[in-house]
Amino acid sequence: MQLGPLGFALFFQTRIGPPSLCSAGNGVHRRQAHRQVPPLPLPPHRPVSSPLYPGLTLCLHLALHPPPSPSAAVASTPPDIAVNFTDGMFKGIYHGKQCHAADIPAVLARAWAAGVDRIIVTGGSLKESREALQIAETDGRLFCTVGVHPTRCGEFEESGDPEGHFQALLALAKEGLDKGKVVAVGECGLDYDRLQFCPADMQKKYFEKQFELAEAVKLPMFLHMRAAGEDFCEIMTRNLHRFPGGVTHSFTDSAEDRDMLLSFEKMFIGVNGCSLKTNENLEVLRGIPVERLMIETDSPYCDIRNTHAGSQYVKSVWPSKKKEKYEPDSTVKGRNEPCLVRQVLEVVAGSKGISDIEGLSRTLYHNTCRLFFPQDLDASANAQLESGTAVQDC
Repeated sequence: MQLGPLGFALFFQTRIGPPSLCSAGNGVHRRQAHRQVPPLPLPPHRPVSSPLYPGLTLCLHLALHPPPSPSAAVASTPPDIAVNFTDGMFKGIYHGKQCHAADIPAVLARAWAAGVDRIIVTGGSLKESREALQIAETDGRLFCTVGVHPTRCGEFEESGDPEGHFQALLALAKEGLDKGKVVAVGECGLDYDRLQFCPADMQKKYFEKQFELAEAVKLPMFLHMRAAGEDFCEIMTRNLHRFPGGVTHSFTDSAEDRDMLLSFEKMFIGVNGCSLKTNENLEVLRGIPVERLMIETDSPYCDIRNTHAGSQYVKSVWPSKKKEKYEPDSTVKGRNEPCLVRQVLEVVAGSKGISDIEGLSRTLYHNTCRLFFPQDLDASANAQLESGTAVQDC
């Protein structure tokens, strides 16, 4: 099918037949019809030039305003709080090989058409954080984080001037904050599953250092925790007074670790496809109150696959092509992207037995605004909540 010059339209499909969401209260399985919800007020769209992606300004302006399409009329979806747009896959590079052109405009068009209206671009190093800010400046619906991932904390020492490296992060965070683009410090934390990239002592040192950054700019923290619950929570406890709140994203740890995180009143937990792989993962998810939950893709990684336990609840599907047969109107097989955050919403609803998926969406939207966009609570999240009551766990 040829779509013409604005051909970044979303082909949104709904699977027919099982699986379906479980109606809370009577245990009867029934399909939930998608319904339109009033659009939320958005920040103004202000395309700017980008040295990273020549010609991106015009492409974004076209891609972000596709022609109306009945197939794109879907219900609202909470913001995607974690997208790695600095990753080479969004530049068409896979395993060092250029397979197609950079396609962030097409990826964004699918996200907006799927009902996503805000995306947070994650920074995992000083270089990535700079690039994330440049990408965020291309659209009013894009925001970003500034920080250093635990596996890359070696860059502080490798710079030859750890304090100077920190000051560069601080200056970047202040610049992005002044522009209304930087909404969190991170991605930072501890990752003991990948100590081959950075030893634990160095991770702990520079995790703690980044609380100083959060305190200086008065921003929440975007956190990473892998197999390090005890040390992570010990450092958190010492620094609770230094930041207004946080989210531990891409959570895949145990029920015990979940409960430790929930003991911090300021803490939310973010889930994606990697959080929904096994029945044990789903059981851990059921123990997270919806008012403490956020959703994400962590794209281009952490997609929901057919082998995952959570896939039984997925309804929304998009056409996909292998990267070697790339088409701008299709997703790339094996590459996650923001439009697919709708699938995470569906798995959360299904695994928790929540039939009111739109009520769940409103609650998760409200959670995201509470942490990252408190200035917009009255204008956006509260406006959504007024159209229906927040859902409760079954």
